Amino acid sequence: MRLGIVRGRVVLSAALDSLRGTRLLVVEPVSARSLAEGRGEGGGTPLVVADHLAPHTGQMIGFVEGREAANPYWPGEAPVDAYCALIVTGVDFPPPDPAPAADEVLP
Repeated sequence: MRLGIVRGRVVLSAALDSLRGTRLLVVEPVSARSLAEGRGEGGGTPLVVADHLAPHTGQMIGFVEGREAANPYWPGEAPVDAYCALIVTGVDFPPPDPAPAADEVLP
């Protein structure tokens, strides 16, 4: 699962029956660097995410990709590569400790 910021919506003039009722969002992934700096802003390459939760533009979401993205459509099939799995209400991201240098002696 990755985090992203909703930047907008995609509007289709025609869609497959399996996607009927599904919103398509434009989402900008959030990087670990952005979270560590406390900005919580996007910065990744935007992608289209299928959605049934209706987050607002500017809201942070959690999305899954790959085969897991199609699981909400089971037992049917849907041609989606990313799915909005949750709406984020808060983030507590302590940055990981930096890795020791190769020549540094650990206690």
